Formats: sequence, structure tokens, C-alpha cells
Amino acid sequence: MQHNEILKAEILQAVETQIRDNNPPETKQTYRRLQASGISEANAKIYIGQCIMLEIFNIMKHQQPFDEKRFVKNLTRLPERPEE
Repeated sequence: MQHNEILKAEILQAVETQIRDNNPPETKQTYRRLQASGISEANAKIYIGQCIMLEIFNIMKHQQPFDEKRFVKNLTRLPERPEE
């Protein structure tokens, strides 16, 4: 398995955990909203994963703490591309 496939699997697991635990609740709300708009289960999770990846990027590259406000804002924008 290539590194990018391992990372993808880990991010999708984080999405699953957020949905299952309803933490933050906006993740599950976004998941349901995306599915209701006709987006497949798999693609809805990928969209949400992009928001998680953006937060990880900002934490690692800019040494910024997790920004829940930005994360939620990006979730509400989906399926539009998340902003930095």
C-alpha cells in the first residue's frame, strides 16, 4: 500500500469517527446534507476529509492550533472547495 493510500484511509477513518461520535455535530450534519443533495456516501466522506486535511496542514506547516471555527466554516461550504 502506498503512503498516500495509508493517509487516505486514516483520514477517512477520522471522518467515520466524527460521524459516529457526532463530534463535532457539524460533521454528521454535513454528511447528511451532502447525501441529501445526491452526493454518494463515499464522496461525502471524501469532501469532509478535505476539511480535515486542511486543518492537519495548517497545524503542521504553520504550527497553528486546530481551528474549529474554520473547520466548521469549511464544512458548511461543502461541496465547494475548503478555504485556508
